Amino acid sequence: MSGSTAGIGYAIAAALAAEGASVVLNGRTEERVQEAVARLRADRPGAIVTGIAADFADRASVTALVDELGDVDVLVNNVGTFELAPFESIDDATWQRFFEVNVMSGVRLSRALLPGMLDRGRGRVLFVSSESGVSVPADMVHYGATKAAMIALSNGLAKTTRGTAVTVNAVLGGPTWSDGVAASVSAIAAAQGAPVDAVRDAVIGRNTTTLLERFLEPDEIASLCAYLASPLASATNGAALRADGGVLTTTL
Repeated sequence: MSGSTAGIGYAIAAALAAEGASVVLNGRTEERVQEAVARLRADRPGAIVTGIAADFADRASVTALVDELGDVDVLVNNVGTFELAPFESIDDATWQRFFEVNVMSGVRLSRALLPGMLDRGRGRVLFVSSESGVSVPADMVHYGATKAAMIALSNGLAKTTRGTAVTVNAVLGGPTWSDGVAASVSAIAAAQGAPVDAVRDAVIGRNTTTLLERFLEPDEIASLCAYLASPLASATNGAALRADGGVLTTTL
């Protein structure tokens, strides 16, 4: 699974490993990958865990990753990048980078691995998208556009699985306390000279988009992904399923 050395990706990998899956982790550097492999082996004793380093902003790196993989029964397209930025400040290079990492990563991995699933007549492809792909934030238009593209890609690929036991679905997460979000909030707190917890509560308070009125935990996204990867989800295909805490309002 792509982008799985930390945060939501790592939580999904851990959930799948707990269900007995052999897991291949991915991160941008060999050091990060090996650290995550060791951590997951410790967290899930007995799990079969390996890792492959690849930077999804680099096409050659992705090609090398695909060449190392054998048959894959469950593909989780999770890797992604995000940032806050005014629309008028987002240049073409940034737009291209976001689509390269957030969208083309799933295109390339699915193109390489989905045909094998179809030949075998079984498999799962998951796209970890976001509620931001449906209600696009004004200060993250580029991010929201790529997440919308992931939903569309997932739905279109599902139509290629007709008559098989292969499914393709998207998961739409809400505001999640991932490593990336935690780092961003910590940076804001440091700049303001405020406690991290206070800034975190203020951020989710201004962004009251869920009934939970709190950040989701990565494990809560992972639980839905583990279900969709299992035989229990055999009748769920071409869907965009929400793990967003219950959407209340649109963030402006």
